[in-house]
Amino acid sequence: MIRKKLISLVLVLLGTFILAVSVEMFILPYNILSGGVAGIAVALEPFFHIDKTLFANCTIVALFVVGALFLGREFALNTVVSTLAYPVFTTLLSRYPLETGIDPVLASFYAGLLGGFGIGIVMRTGASTGGMDVPPLILHKLTGIKVSTLVMIVDGLTVLLGILAYDLSAALVGLVSVFASGYAINKVLEAGRGVAAKKVQIISESWQEIAAAIPVRLNRGLTIIDVQGGYSKKIKKMIMVVVYERQYNDLLDLIRTYDEKAFVITTDSSDMVGEGFTYTSPNI
Repeated sequence: MIRKKLISLVLVLLGTFILAVSVEMFILPYNILSGGVAGIAVALEPFFHIDKTLFANCTIVALFVVGALFLGREFALNTVVSTLAYPVFTTLLSRYPLETGIDPVLASFYAGLLGGFGIGIVMRTGASTGGMDVPPLILHKLTGIKVSTLVMIVDGLTVLLGILAYDLSAALVGLVSVFASGYAINKVLEAGRGVAAKKVQIISESWQEIAAAIPVRLNRGLTIIDVQGGYSKKIKKMIMVVVYERQYNDLLDLIRTYDEKAFVITTDSSDMVGEGFTYTSPNI
């Protein structure tokens, strides 16, 4: 238990440091209107002329206090390490010039990937970086509106503020960082948690032949489900099978061999865990 907590602490500090590098190397030097407290600092700097690093650090601490008051002890415990470490890292890094001299669009892209990677590491431990996550969480508690919707609204207001402070092109450059960050966070959270696969549902008059061929040719198990046509009211058989992405085209070829008019529904499955996937047969 102690070892697990120690590893989590190290990962939170590592993720927070990577986020701080993203902020001090790309976001603040290039005035990138990203999400988070750094984006707010960039947007407000032309109005108040306050040092961006100082403003971001004060804001994240203030939001932590507000979050602890409104969201409770659990939020505070999950956020305190990152909240305390972030100002320390950004203050230390701000003493050394980290600007790379690259194109602002590339800087925004790198900022999003690097920052998202750091945030993802922190989130993998079950902790939070706090910051601009706090307002949406509080508004969700008060209004019941989805957190994701509120996050979009807060980010949208940040971008709007940035347009007033700079111009439309600066806001568009900032959106590159927002999208890159979201991509990186998702990839970190998905890493090592199952494998990419496809869930395929097949309705065919030749269901028996298809069901018999799938285990032989693809070495995959399947489930046969009774379904009823909404118009005809006829009871039919539906095959449900999950295959690796590399097996998908082979499955379609197999289906067409027995029934070119088969009705096929395919859904991406990004997190397959269990026998046949995380416990793989030697023949697969």
